[in-house]
Amino acid sequence: MAVHFADLFEHAVDAFPDRMAIICGPARRTYAELEERANRFAHYLASAGVGAGDHVGVFGRNSAGLIETFLAVCKLRAVPVNINYRYTGPELAYMLTDAGLTALVHDAELSPLVEAESSSAPGLRATVAIGPDFEAAVASGSPARDFGPRSADDVYIIYTGGTTGYPKGVMWRHEDIWRTLAGGIDFATGVPLPDEWEPVRRARASGGPAARLTVAPLIHGAAQVGLFGALFACDTAVVLPRFDAHVLWQAVEEHRISQLMVIGDAMARPLIEAYRSGGPSGRYDASSVTAVTSSGALFSQAVKDECAAALPGVVFLDAVGSTETGFTGMGLASAGAAGRGGPSVKPGPDVLVLDDSGRPAAPGESGWLARGGNVPLGYYNDSVKTSALFIDVDGRRYAVPGDMARVESDGTFTLLGRGSTCVNTGGEKVYPEEVEDALKSHPGVFDAVVVGLPDDRLGQRVAALVQPRDGVALDVSGLSSYLRDRIAGYKIPRRIWITGEIGRTATGKPDYGWAREYTADHDPSWIDRFLNRG
Repeated sequence: MAVHFADLFEHAVDAFPDRMAIICGPARRTYAELEERANRFAHYLASAGVGAGDHVGVFGRNSAGLIETFLAVCKLRAVPVNINYRYTGPELAYMLTDAGLTALVHDAELSPLVEAESSSAPGLRATVAIGPDFEAAVASGSPARDFGPRSADDVYIIYTGGTTGYPKGVMWRHEDIWRTLAGGIDFATGVPLPDEWEPVRRARASGGPAARLTVAPLIHGAAQVGLFGALFACDTAVVLPRFDAHVLWQAVEEHRISQLMVIGDAMARPLIEAYRSGGPSGRYDASSVTAVTSSGALFSQAVKDECAAALPGVVFLDAVGSTETGFTGMGLASAGAAGRGGPSVKPGPDVLVLDDSGRPAAPGESGWLARGGNVPLGYYNDSVKTSALFIDVDGRRYAVPGDMARVESDGTFTLLGRGSTCVNTGGEKVYPEEVEDALKSHPGVFDAVVVGLPDDRLGQRVAALVQPRDGVALDVSGLSSYLRDRIAGYKIPRRIWITGEIGRTATGKPDYGWAREYTADHDPSWIDRFLNRG
């Protein structure tokens, strides 16, 4: 046995074969049923020429078939590759080429796009559409678990969202990604689990399975490891085919969900507003929910306060990390907390903030968030970016993907944002997340995204795109005045665009490409005529 995703899943199957493993829409699979279907599809893929180390694209919305594909690919010691179902032809062609796919499993509705672009992947041996074709493939395969031993060194790849450029494939050893993201560490204490059997031991000692709901699409790395973490722990993973706030609360009621994992405000705000509306019955029963964890995007203080007021018995947590580092810290999202510019967390193991000289930053200083120990191998097919990702500190290798953080006097770290999105205006650094947090605290603002735009004198100027709440006629000049009591003058947006909806990726992160195109194509709703003040 090895610390490998397929082995960890099979441990859970052997311990609790009749326990419910996944619920996705109408689909229900016990651990034994999920195991059999994954085995069958793995044998089908093997018959199509997929073997150890081969890359299999997973291209679709959340479904039982998508989950079975991830498991089947891991069982073969092959590598699943997540592909955003929103991609157009050129984006899919890039992924087919960059990832070097041997096979592709996709939603049936995406078949015309796959057929049009498959010629760009000469190594592609098989494509399977989820639906009748997928079911026929499953039926044709053997249910036997006879795949041979695996290695903890086998590779798992997660492609980043590509919000600031083309997606990059981050390569992890199975053991390392388990230790940092998929449940091989106690996230509250930072203590690693003693071995691969500990999740099953804990499950046997508990009073029964927990039902965990991962809200994000499985094309998101956080959703993948959330799903796997639930399965390795012998819990029930509830997955929504599509994000719908009211459907989610109905699922919470029906399945007695205890843990929710969301992607920042993009999911938390519509969820809490749907909860307060009560839905068709006038009230949702969320009494089973004990914890909500946000990761991957800004969880603003205003939305935290709304969540805490609506669900006073629930613990809200900020989990900080990235595809390139894994888990780097966790903090309690307290209502009414003073803003620090981003989430403040207790750092995880082997986590540092490094100054520009590559040395650990002192309290009060800001720098680059870095993680050592269980870190990825690098970027697939990109040795240059791999070299730039890592830094040596006192003989140890640290991954430094570009997230900025500040060391606080109490030993916590405050995440400031990705350095690549930082706005340099007149020599001052402005982190978009801090300005977005302040904007969202305004009672008339539903959503916002902040970007830097070129400026002949300042280098860049801060700009904001703002989505008002439904029915609100936002006083934009008043919004600027409102910000002056909350953030420094140089951080206040000099241009504001009012838009009906903020562009976000399928994973809830700001779509900076959309934001810059929008500002280029539309006149601003408000312009600060006094750029020298503040």
